[in-house]
Amino acid sequence: MLKNYIKIAWRNISRNKVFSAINIMGLAIGIAASLLILQYVAYELSYENNQEKGDRIYRVRQERYEKGQLSTNWAAGAFAVGNHFKDAFPEIEDYVKLVKQGEAILGNNEKSVKVSSVYYASGAYFNVFSTPLISGDPKTALTEPNTVVLSESIAHKLFGQEDAVGKILRKNHRDIFKVTGVFRDMPSNTHLKAEALYSYATFQEMVKPDDPETGWQWDGCLTYLLLRPGADPQKLEAKFPAQVAKYYGDVPKEFTTKYYLQPIKDIHLYSHLMMETETNGQGNTVYLLMGIALFIIAIAWINYINLATARAINRAVEVGVRKAIGSLRSQLVAQFMIESAMLNGMAVITALFLVVFSIPLFNSITGQQLSFSLLYDRLFWTVLGVLFVVGSFLSGLYPAFVLSRFKPVVVLKGKAISSRQGSTLRRSLVVVQFAASLFLLVGMLTVFKQIRFMRSQQLGIDIAQTLVIKPPIVYTDSTLMRQQQAFKEQLMHETAVHSVTVSSIVPGEASIINAGGIRLIEQPENQGRQFRAIFVDYDYVPAYHLKLIAGRNFDRDFGMDGAKGAVVFNRTGVRRLGFDRPEAAVGKLVFFWGDTLRVAGVVEDFHQQSLHDAYEPLILRLRADVRGYTSVAISPDNIAATISTVQRNWNTFFPSNPFEYFFLDEHFDEQYKADQRFGKVFGVFTTLAILVACLGLFGLASFTIVQRTKEISIRKILGASVSEIVRLLYREFAVLIVIAFAVATPVAWFSVTQWLKGYAFRTTLHWWLFAIPFVLVLLIAFLTVSFQSIRAALVNPAHSLRSE
Repeated sequence: MLKNYIKIAWRNISRNKVFSAINIMGLAIGIAASLLILQYVAYELSYENNQEKGDRIYRVRQERYEKGQLSTNWAAGAFAVGNHFKDAFPEIEDYVKLVKQGEAILGNNEKSVKVSSVYYASGAYFNVFSTPLISGDPKTALTEPNTVVLSESIAHKLFGQEDAVGKILRKNHRDIFKVTGVFRDMPSNTHLKAEALYSYATFQEMVKPDDPETGWQWDGCLTYLLLRPGADPQKLEAKFPAQVAKYYGDVPKEFTTKYYLQPIKDIHLYSHLMMETETNGQGNTVYLLMGIALFIIAIAWINYINLATARAINRAVEVGVRKAIGSLRSQLVAQFMIESAMLNGMAVITALFLVVFSIPLFNSITGQQLSFSLLYDRLFWTVLGVLFVVGSFLSGLYPAFVLSRFKPVVVLKGKAISSRQGSTLRRSLVVVQFAASLFLLVGMLTVFKQIRFMRSQQLGIDIAQTLVIKPPIVYTDSTLMRQQQAFKEQLMHETAVHSVTVSSIVPGEASIINAGGIRLIEQPENQGRQFRAIFVDYDYVPAYHLKLIAGRNFDRDFGMDGAKGAVVFNRTGVRRLGFDRPEAAVGKLVFFWGDTLRVAGVVEDFHQQSLHDAYEPLILRLRADVRGYTSVAISPDNIAATISTVQRNWNTFFPSNPFEYFFLDEHFDEQYKADQRFGKVFGVFTTLAILVACLGLFGLASFTIVQRTKEISIRKILGASVSEIVRLLYREFAVLIVIAFAVATPVAWFSVTQWLKGYAFRTTLHWWLFAIPFVLVLLIAFLTVSFQSIRAALVNPAHSLRSE
């Protein structure tokens, strides 16, 4: 019987080649798109899956409040948290402290290598985190000062196949470290990606006589807690305030610090705090893409259901004959389910080829690195199997029951078969298809409009044609300032160089220094506020063309600027000080980290970071010996030659340091890469969803026209023109699109409005964001239906009516 079912199913599939092809291609595109998206989603959701104790590891995040208002939200908080919490709460099994370190050059007498991702890590690191050591003792590898544990790739670069443990390295050609371990390279799906780990004891030696273990006001330490099995994180978190209050007795009540537990597995998708270890993903985006995958595959399944039920009249006689000779309804259902399974099976095979050929394109769009190895991934085949089984069942079940219920007495007498219920279902499913397409189009246009809005706004700072050189890694304190000043002066003699300035950070950098307790000198201590501080030289304001709205810039002629110190605030900064008019703040004395400084001027607000973020209160603090990035504004003519000139001068003054540079406009634009990538992914898969919907519409229109062929012929004989016939056939689909628009518009408006709330500076929603998708879908449907309608209308009526 099964063999017979398969034979008949194949006969029906091969006999209706066009519509079988439409079904197979629609399903294949839907399955392939869903597989690719779900692979992306699976990767994003897999972060920290390598951590064996991941369900018990929590990061302690810190919030600081001023007068009840949240002022800072940190991933890296106070240094004293880990050890004090461990001593106070038995629920904590162990803890790890991590302090991010800047770039360094590690080397021996023969080789050296630059490392970019380095941390000081406390001794329990290998007990808490599942980072396997290839060599070395995990219990002691990070306990002694001046020791370092290297990643496998860094150890291989420095020592080849030799065991690195026990070897001596120099950091930046100065500090001596002993290698005490080598760990396997960390996977890409973790928020902590270290190339080397210095012992935390080394950090403690560096900061003496300060004691970071008691530093409740000293921020910058990432603290991870390993809870004991069965410990309740919510109950533990509730104990934090009372414990913290013991150590903040001298702090004014207007300033509050709170600590919360953050599951390590939530960090990548749901954490966007100050001092994150890397730019994290977006949980909402991941689930939205999952929704798009479901939309696409659902549209493909709807196509199958629509086409199968539309063909009911063509299959009616077949069903009638089979029932007349004794077929049971269950056998007919089995027949049609097998036909559905065969179509879905062909679609799955086609989808596999589509996935394989589209992997490079998918990688270029998403930034992921999927490879053909995913074909050996159990998850991939599990998802594929689920799509096949669910697709075969869902898309085949309703048509099977519809077709199998025809009464043989009726159909064999030649009476027409019609079902108002089936027609209503088809129309409803078409409305769902169009509504989904309209929703996706509105979302796609909104995403593109927001990205364009952010990239086209005036930043309030000039970053064009600015070459930024990364700070020197190897230097001595006694010579850095002299070398830096000489380097600047030499560059200013070059005709292609317009300006040179040095600052602690540059626009587009998130690692801006947080400065607390800033207040006017006459204000009491409890009036201090939080600001962001950028350390700059005399030339920062003119070099970046910041707009002075009150006062003056730093000036070498004012000796007190450099000696006693001067600051420049932005507009938001003086508002936080309590001044409505910027001019009123000029000349005022402020207390800044133990220093009394005079407000020299006020600049207009500018975007230090992307338009995701609101303007923050900023202080530009003059420091003639600032260490940081060198920003060089250059002529747009012959850029390559200018870069060579700058590099030659750099090598003269900083011979032991690599010349690493970037263009600031490109660097600033990096902040929008995730948005741009999301926009591309959204656009591509929205297009695929519409393509699949068009395939279904093409097939449905074809069957509709086949069923109305004689009607079309009669209308032609009675004088109807081709355009009138096309309009008649199109009207039904146009009405469905209007209904879909009415359904999709409020849902799309609410969704994109909520999405835009994630941006401090956002575009406005215009009527055309909804009108364009509506017109576009109308046009696509018109072209799809018109192709078939015109062909039917041009057929000679005699051919259609000869059998009447």
